Amino acid sequence: MACSSILRIRYAAGPLELINAINKLQSQMSSCPSSISQAAAAYALMADQSEVAKAVEVYRQRRDRAHELINAIPGLSCSLPDGAFYLYPSCAGLIGKTSPQGKVLDTDLDVSLYLLEAAGVASVHGGAYGLEPYFRISTATSMDILEDACAAIATACADLR
Repeated sequence: MACSSILRIRYAAGPLELINAINKLQSQMSSCPSSISQAAAAYALMADQSEVAKAVEVYRQRRDRAHELINAIPGLSCSLPDGAFYLYPSCAGLIGKTSPQGKVLDTDLDVSLYLLEAAGVASVHGGAYGLEPYFRISTATSMDILEDACAAIATACADLR
């Protein structure tokens, strides 16, 4: 499913049953976008899309590099997503390990908190999305920051026992 927001204009594409459910929700939540928002959305969708293609390529490179680096870390594994600017690495290989401070990582929340404390890397535990034992990291930043963050994650994971 794809979704975007431009000046309170939203669109979605996906399976018919999902779109029907979205339409039911949307009809109860918001309506009547302003004519200015409608005109801006129409222009954006009909205008030159070359900058969009450039942005897609930049995000693809970031996704691919972060995916490569995360998969090189023992205890983590990650499928390559088709789109988005997030990765959802599995941290199943870290569950049950102990931090240098003696804290046992029992859940993906424990892993996310450990990565924040030990590596200075913010993530969202998969349980927040019903996706245990995973965590979400964003790739919507510079390549340098992504590489530094993955190196910090690798160091923190190597310190676990």
